[in-house]
Amino acid sequence: MVTAKIYVEDPSKFESIKAEISKIGKLADARVEEVGFGVKALKVLFIVPDSVGGDMEEKLNAIPGVSQAQIEEVTLV
Repeated sequence: MVTAKIYVEDPSKFESIKAEISKIGKLADARVEEVGFGVKALKVLFIVPDSVGGDMEEKLNAIPGVSQAQIEEVTLV
C-alpha cells in the first residue's frame, strides 16, 4: 500500500489524475488536502503489487497534469 501526496498544475483536474492513478494500482482512498496559502494537494492511498518496484514517484510524476508527487509511506497489506 502506498500513500502519496500529489501536487497538480490545475486543481480542476483532480478527477482525471485519480483515474490515471487507478491504472497504476487499486485506489483505496483519495482526498483533497489543504497544504497552505490556498495550495491544495491530492492525497491518495492505493494498493499496488509487490512487483511494481521502487519507481512509484517516477510513475506518478509522469502523469500529465502532475507538477510534483511525493511518496509519504509504503506498507505491506
